[in-house]
Amino acid sequence: MDKIWFGPAGTADSFSAMGYKKTTQIPDYLERFGLNAFEYQCGRGVRVNPDTAASLKKSCGEKGIRLSLHAPYYISLSGIEEEKRLGSIRYILDSAAAAKLLGADRVVVHTGSCAKLSRKDALELAKDTMKKALTALDEAGLSDITLCPETMGKLNQLGTLEEVLELCTIDDRLVPCIDWGHLNARTLGRMTTGEEFAAAFRLMDSRLGRDRLRVFHSHFSRIEYTEKGGEKRHLTFEDRQYGPWFEPLAEEILQYGCSPVIICESAGTQSEDAAAMQDCYRAAAGRKGEATP
Repeated sequence: MDKIWFGPAGTADSFSAMGYKKTTQIPDYLERFGLNAFEYQCGRGVRVNPDTAASLKKSCGEKGIRLSLHAPYYISLSGIEEEKRLGSIRYILDSAAAAKLLGADRVVVHTGSCAKLSRKDALELAKDTMKKALTALDEAGLSDITLCPETMGKLNQLGTLEEVLELCTIDDRLVPCIDWGHLNARTLGRMTTGEEFAAAFRLMDSRLGRDRLRVFHSHFSRIEYTEKGGEKRHLTFEDRQYGPWFEPLAEEILQYGCSPVIICESAGTQSEDAAAMQDCYRAAAGRKGEATP
């Protein structure tokens, strides 16, 4: 069976509760949960100390922990103003450079909003911006960093599954970040059955091919939503009113032989919930008679 990575987005509340204080202690913290991935958070700006990054890179490498990085939230590939789109390219470059320092191989990128544009026009702007970002990465010697455009949870945002997959068709190096909580929120709770997950996998397979499907990036959490706006706030696995549920995703991962990175974005319990997903996946694999690495 191919390897699969589970880990948190940033440190959970338990990081400090367990006595940890420094970024360089993250690998030891993750090891206590049996996790092997971590998404470094730069949502509010790219601030990475080179010495800290070097230490984290070394210790994560020694422990087999795979690093990714979340680029600033305010990136908008589809901004109406060209200045904002060019600024987004600079933020992506900064994020990729930081990822390089950390030893991370993937950068998750928000797509932006539709604003006053039609969804079609917003997507065309996003595709153009992404092409320019890839060129900028090549010119900066950062072409080994994979960009992962993310599905979004608010209804006015660009980032349905179909839109993200269309964005990824512009270059084979792009890998989608499928945020299942976002998809559930923007479809007002539709991502609750095995068939909905199966349909998403079939669509990824048909649009991007089996190779990219097998290595997709993923965020997972339960998210409260409203009928008018979509995503409202992230929850924990103890919150049972809103989905999605991880079990049908585990089944599809096994069905297609995928080796994704699964990052948990629960509100404060992301390490605990990532470990719960890993246990769920192992149980599903056990029922199929497959050994997990």
